[in-house]
Amino acid sequence: MKLHYDQNVDALYIRLDDSDIIESEEVKGGVVMDYTKDDQVVGIKILNVSKRIPLPDLKKMQFEFADMRSQSVVADQFNVPN
Repeated sequence: MKLHYDQNVDALYIRLDDSDIIESEEVKGGVVMDYTKDDQVVGIKILNVSKRIPLPDLKKMQFEFADMRSQSVVADQFNVPN
């Protein structure tokens, strides 16, 4: 897993593995998930991340990726409104 924060656009990208991305979907406001041909999540982009969670706390976060098709998994981690 790789994390990349772009401070110019205040976006965090979480790349789970190097599989090819076939589809991307905005699952909640400002959260985009990237999927493989097998419908597995391989990337997550979170916009306006500093408004969702203090940036120093990102280093301390633990991520659970059991069911990433569930929008609530990411929404709960990053305080995304419904």
